[in-house]
Amino acid sequence: MPTDAPVNFRLTLTDGIAEVSLDRPEKKNPLTFESYAELRDWFRGLVYRDDVKVVIFGSNGGNFCSGGDVFEIIGPLLDKDMKGLMEFTRMTGDLVKAIIGCGKPVIAAVDGVCAGAGAIIAMCSDLRMATPEAKTAFLFNRVGLAGCDMGACAILPRIIGQGRAADLLYTGRAMSAEEGERWGFYNRVVAASDIEDEARKMAKRIADGPTFANMMTKTMLAQEWNMGIEQAIEAEAQAQAICMQTQDFRRAYEAFAAKQKPVFEGN
Repeated sequence: MPTDAPVNFRLTLTDGIAEVSLDRPEKKNPLTFESYAELRDWFRGLVYRDDVKVVIFGSNGGNFCSGGDVFEIIGPLLDKDMKGLMEFTRMTGDLVKAIIGCGKPVIAAVDGVCAGAGAIIAMCSDLRMATPEAKTAFLFNRVGLAGCDMGACAILPRIIGQGRAADLLYTGRAMSAEEGERWGFYNRVVAASDIEDEARKMAKRIADGPTFANMMTKTMLAQEWNMGIEQAIEAEAQAQAICMQTQDFRRAYEAFAAKQKPVFEGN
Protein backbone atom coordinates (compact mmCIF):
# COMPACT_ATOMS: atom_id res chain seq x y z
CA MET A 1 0.00 0.00 0.00
CA PRO A 2 1.20 3.60 -0.49
CA THR A 3 3.36 4.99 2.29
CA ASP A 4 2.57 8.63 1.49
CA ALA A 5 0.84 10.73 4.13
CA PRO A 6 -2.93 10.87 3.61
CA VAL A 7 -4.39 13.91 1.88
CA ASN A 8 -7.86 14.01 3.41
CA PHE A 9 -7.32 13.07 7.06
CA ARG A 10 -4.70 13.34 9.78
CA LEU A 11 -2.53 10.36 10.66
CA THR A 12 0.23 9.70 13.17
CA LEU A 13 1.85 6.36 13.96
CA THR A 14 3.68 5.75 17.23
CA ASP A 15 4.68 2.38 18.68
CA GLY A 16 2.12 0.50 16.63
CA ILE A 17 -0.75 2.86 17.44
CA ALA A 18 -2.18 4.74 14.45
CA GLU A 19 -4.15 7.87 15.35
CA VAL A 20 -6.57 9.03 12.66
CA SER A 21 -8.90 12.02 12.59
CA LEU A 22 -10.68 14.09 10.00
CA ASP A 23 -9.12 17.48 9.41
CA ARG A 24 -11.82 20.05 8.76
CA PRO A 25 -12.43 21.34 12.29
CA GLU A 26 -13.88 24.62 11.06
CA LYS A 27 -16.85 22.63 9.68
CA LYS A 28 -16.96 20.00 12.45
CA ASN A 29 -15.03 17.51 10.31
CA PRO A 30 -17.49 16.50 7.57
CA LEU A 31 -16.70 13.75 5.11
CA THR A 32 -16.27 14.32 1.38
CA PHE A 33 -16.21 11.93 -1.56
CA GLU A 34 -12.41 12.05 -1.37
CA SER A 35 -12.10 11.42 2.36
CA TYR A 36 -14.56 8.52 2.21
CA ALA A 37 -12.49 6.86 -0.53
CA GLU A 38 -9.12 7.55 1.07
CA LEU A 39 -10.23 6.24 4.48
CA ARG A 40 -11.71 3.14 2.82
CA ASP A 41 -8.45 2.42 1.02
CA TRP A 42 -6.33 3.11 4.10
CA PHE A 43 -8.33 0.73 6.30
CA ARG A 44 -8.27 -1.91 3.57
CA GLY A 45 -4.49 -1.64 3.47
CA LEU A 46 -4.13 -2.28 7.19
CA VAL A 47 -4.64 -5.98 6.58
CA TYR A 48 -1.13 -6.05 5.10
CA ARG A 49 0.61 -3.84 7.68
CA ASP A 50 2.45 -5.27 10.66
CA ASP A 51 3.55 -1.84 11.90
CA VAL A 52 -0.03 -0.93 12.91
CA LYS A 53 -1.44 -2.86 15.86
CA VAL A 54 -4.33 -0.62 16.97
CA VAL A 55 -6.17 2.35 15.47
CA ILE A 56 -7.60 5.32 17.36
CA PHE A 57 -10.17 7.23 15.30
CA GLY A 58 -10.21 10.50 17.19
CA SER A 59 -11.78 13.92 17.24
CA ASN A 60 -10.34 17.22 16.05
CA GLY A 61 -11.16 20.70 17.28
CA GLY A 62 -13.76 19.48 19.74
CA ASN A 63 -15.79 17.40 17.28
CA PHE A 64 -15.63 13.89 15.84
CA CYS A 65 -17.47 14.09 12.51
CA SER A 66 -20.60 15.90 11.34
CA GLY A 67 -21.34 13.37 8.58
CA GLY A 68 -21.33 13.97 4.86
CA ASP A 69 -20.63 17.56 3.82
CA VAL A 70 -23.94 19.20 2.89
CA PHE A 71 -22.57 21.12 -0.09
CA GLU A 72 -19.82 18.73 -1.22
CA ILE A 73 -21.80 15.47 -0.94
CA ILE A 74 -25.52 15.96 -0.38
CA GLY A 75 -25.92 18.70 -2.98
CA PRO A 76 -24.08 16.82 -5.76
CA LEU A 77 -26.04 13.65 -5.02
CA LEU A 78 -29.20 15.40 -6.22
CA ASP A 79 -27.77 15.47 -9.73
CA LYS A 80 -26.61 11.84 -9.90
CA ASP A 81 -28.48 9.08 -11.70
CA MET A 82 -29.21 5.72 -10.06
CA LYS A 83 -25.88 4.25 -11.15
CA GLY A 84 -24.00 7.17 -9.62
CA LEU A 85 -26.02 7.00 -6.42
CA MET A 86 -25.37 3.27 -6.06
CA GLU A 87 -21.66 3.85 -6.59
CA PHE A 88 -21.71 6.34 -3.72
CA THR A 89 -23.77 4.29 -1.27
CA ARG A 90 -21.65 1.20 -1.97
CA MET A 91 -18.48 3.23 -1.40
CA THR A 92 -19.74 4.42 1.99
CA GLY A 93 -20.65 0.86 2.92
CA ASP A 94 -17.21 -0.27 1.80
CA LEU A 95 -15.68 2.04 4.42
CA VAL A 96 -17.64 0.20 7.13
CA LYS A 97 -16.59 -3.16 5.71
CA ALA A 98 -12.97 -2.00 5.58
CA ILE A 99 -13.01 -0.91 9.25
CA ILE A 100 -14.61 -4.20 10.32
CA GLY A 101 -12.29 -6.25 8.13
CA CYS A 102 -8.99 -4.42 8.70
CA GLY A 103 -7.73 -6.94 11.25
CA LYS A 104 -6.83 -4.26 13.81
CA PRO A 105 -8.86 -3.22 16.86
CA VAL A 106 -10.31 0.26 16.29
CA ILE A 107 -11.07 2.66 19.16
CA ALA A 108 -13.38 5.62 18.51
CA ALA A 109 -12.61 8.60 20.77
CA VAL A 110 -15.65 10.84 20.36
CA ASP A 111 -15.93 14.47 21.36
CA GLY A 112 -18.68 16.89 20.35
CA VAL A 113 -20.63 16.26 17.17
CA CYS A 114 -20.79 12.63 16.02
CA ALA A 115 -23.51 12.59 13.39
CA GLY A 116 -24.60 10.69 10.29
CA ALA A 117 -21.64 8.86 8.83
CA GLY A 118 -19.61 9.99 11.84
CA ALA A 119 -21.97 8.04 14.10
CA ILE A 120 -21.57 5.07 11.75
CA ILE A 121 -17.75 5.21 12.05
CA ALA A 122 -18.10 5.18 15.83
CA MET A 123 -20.65 2.36 15.60
CA CYS A 124 -18.44 0.06 13.53
CA SER A 125 -15.40 0.62 15.73
CA ASP A 126 -14.57 -2.12 18.22
CA LEU A 127 -14.49 0.12 21.28
CA ARG A 128 -15.96 3.56 21.87
CA MET A 129 -15.32 6.26 24.43
CA ALA A 130 -16.86 9.70 24.62
CA THR A 131 -16.62 13.00 26.39
CA PRO A 132 -19.68 14.35 28.26
CA GLU A 133 -20.10 16.81 25.36
CA ALA A 134 -20.49 14.06 22.74
CA LYS A 135 -23.77 14.10 20.82
CA THR A 136 -24.32 11.04 18.65
CA ALA A 137 -27.05 11.17 16.02
CA PHE A 138 -28.01 8.74 13.25
CA LEU A 139 -29.79 11.61 11.55
CA PHE A 140 -30.51 10.09 8.14
CA ASN A 141 -34.28 10.44 8.37
CA ARG A 142 -33.86 14.14 9.15
CA VAL A 143 -32.59 14.60 5.60
CA GLY A 144 -35.35 12.47 4.07
CA LEU A 145 -33.43 9.18 4.02
CA ALA A 146 -33.98 5.80 5.67
CA GLY A 147 -32.16 4.86 8.84
CA CYS A 148 -30.77 1.79 7.07
CA ASP A 149 -27.50 3.44 6.08
CA MET A 150 -24.03 1.87 6.01
CA GLY A 151 -25.15 -1.15 8.05
CA ALA A 152 -26.92 0.76 10.82
CA CYS A 153 -29.97 -1.52 10.91
CA ALA A 154 -27.73 -4.58 11.20
CA ILE A 155 -25.05 -3.36 13.59
CA LEU A 156 -26.68 -0.82 15.91
CA PRO A 157 -29.33 -3.23 17.32
CA ARG A 158 -26.55 -5.67 18.18
CA ILE A 159 -24.89 -3.00 20.30
CA ILE A 160 -27.82 -1.32 22.05
CA GLY A 161 -30.85 -3.51 21.28
CA GLN A 162 -33.63 -3.37 18.71
CA GLY A 163 -35.94 -0.94 20.50
CA ARG A 164 -33.23 1.57 21.34
CA ALA A 165 -31.84 1.39 17.80
CA ALA A 166 -35.34 2.00 16.43
CA ASP A 167 -35.65 5.05 18.69
CA LEU A 168 -32.50 6.61 17.24
CA LEU A 169 -33.07 5.57 13.62
CA TYR A 170 -36.73 6.66 13.41
CA THR A 171 -36.21 10.02 15.12
CA GLY A 172 -32.69 11.01 14.15
CA ARG A 173 -32.35 12.55 17.61
CA ALA A 174 -29.03 12.97 19.38
CA MET A 175 -28.00 10.41 21.97
CA SER A 176 -26.16 11.98 24.89
CA ALA A 177 -22.89 10.54 26.15
CA GLU A 178 -24.52 9.46 29.42
CA GLU A 179 -27.33 7.73 27.55
CA GLY A 180 -24.84 6.12 25.18
CA GLU A 181 -22.80 4.71 28.06
CA ARG A 182 -25.94 3.47 29.85
CA TRP A 183 -27.14 1.75 26.68
CA GLY A 184 -23.78 0.12 26.00
CA PHE A 185 -22.88 2.14 22.93
CA TYR A 186 -20.01 3.83 24.75
CA ASN A 187 -17.63 1.75 26.84
CA ARG A 188 -16.85 4.76 29.01
CA VAL A 189 -17.27 8.51 29.28
CA VAL A 190 -14.21 10.60 30.18
CA ALA A 191 -13.47 14.30 30.42
CA ALA A 192 -12.57 16.06 27.17
CA SER A 193 -9.16 16.93 28.61
CA ASP A 194 -8.47 13.23 29.22
CA ILE A 195 -9.97 11.45 26.23
CA GLU A 196 -6.83 11.36 24.08
CA ASP A 197 -4.73 10.00 26.95
CA GLU A 198 -7.39 7.46 27.90
CA ALA A 199 -7.70 6.28 24.30
CA ARG A 200 -3.93 5.90 24.09
CA LYS A 201 -3.82 3.95 27.34
CA MET A 202 -6.46 1.57 26.02
CA ALA A 203 -4.67 1.31 22.68
CA LYS A 204 -1.32 0.60 24.35
CA ARG A 205 -2.84 -2.15 26.45
CA ILE A 206 -4.20 -3.77 23.30
CA ALA A 207 -1.01 -3.14 21.30
CA ASP A 208 1.06 -4.81 24.03
CA GLY A 209 -1.08 -7.92 23.71
CA PRO A 210 -0.88 -10.77 21.18
CA THR A 211 -1.68 -8.96 17.95
CA PHE A 212 -2.27 -12.10 15.88
CA ALA A 213 -4.73 -13.32 18.48
CA ASN A 214 -6.39 -9.89 18.57
CA MET A 215 -6.83 -10.09 14.81
CA MET A 216 -8.46 -13.48 15.25
CA THR A 217 -10.78 -12.09 17.93
CA LYS A 218 -11.86 -9.26 15.63
CA THR A 219 -12.43 -11.71 12.79
CA MET A 220 -14.58 -13.96 14.95
CA LEU A 221 -16.59 -11.07 16.37
CA ALA A 222 -17.55 -10.14 12.80
CA GLN A 223 -18.04 -13.60 11.32
CA GLU A 224 -20.08 -15.05 14.15
CA TRP A 225 -22.92 -12.61 13.51
CA ASN A 226 -24.05 -14.97 10.78
CA MET A 227 -23.49 -18.26 12.59
CA GLY A 228 -25.59 -20.46 14.80
CA ILE A 229 -24.20 -21.46 18.20
CA GLU A 230 -22.88 -24.82 17.01
CA GLN A 231 -21.13 -23.28 14.01
CA ALA A 232 -19.70 -20.51 16.18
CA ILE A 233 -18.28 -22.96 18.71
CA GLU A 234 -16.64 -24.95 15.91
CA ALA A 235 -15.25 -21.78 14.31
CA GLU A 236 -13.80 -20.69 17.65
CA ALA A 237 -12.26 -24.13 18.16
CA GLN A 238 -10.47 -23.78 14.85
CA ALA A 239 -9.42 -20.20 15.56
CA GLN A 240 -8.06 -21.10 18.98
CA ALA A 241 -6.16 -24.09 17.62
CA ILE A 242 -4.50 -21.75 15.11
CA CYS A 243 -3.56 -19.34 17.93
CA MET A 244 -2.09 -22.24 19.91
CA GLN A 245 0.49 -22.64 17.14
CA THR A 246 1.81 -19.10 17.58
CA GLN A 247 5.02 -18.20 19.35
CA ASP A 248 3.06 -15.74 21.50
CA PHE A 249 1.18 -18.67 23.04
CA ARG A 250 4.51 -20.30 23.87
CA ARG A 251 5.87 -17.00 25.22
CA ALA A 252 2.86 -16.66 27.52
CA TYR A 253 3.40 -20.15 28.92
CA GLU A 254 7.12 -19.68 29.42
CA ALA A 255 6.60 -16.30 31.10
CA PHE A 256 3.95 -17.77 33.41
CA ALA A 257 6.26 -20.63 34.35
CA ALA A 258 9.04 -18.14 35.10
CA LYS A 259 6.63 -15.88 37.03
CA GLN A 260 7.23 -13.06 34.56
CA LYS A 261 4.99 -10.88 32.43
CA PRO A 262 4.87 -12.10 28.82
CA VAL A 263 6.24 -9.89 26.06
CA PHE A 264 4.25 -10.57 22.92
CA GLU A 265 5.73 -10.12 19.45
CA GLY A 266 2.71 -10.77 17.24
CA ASN A 267 3.80 -14.10 15.76
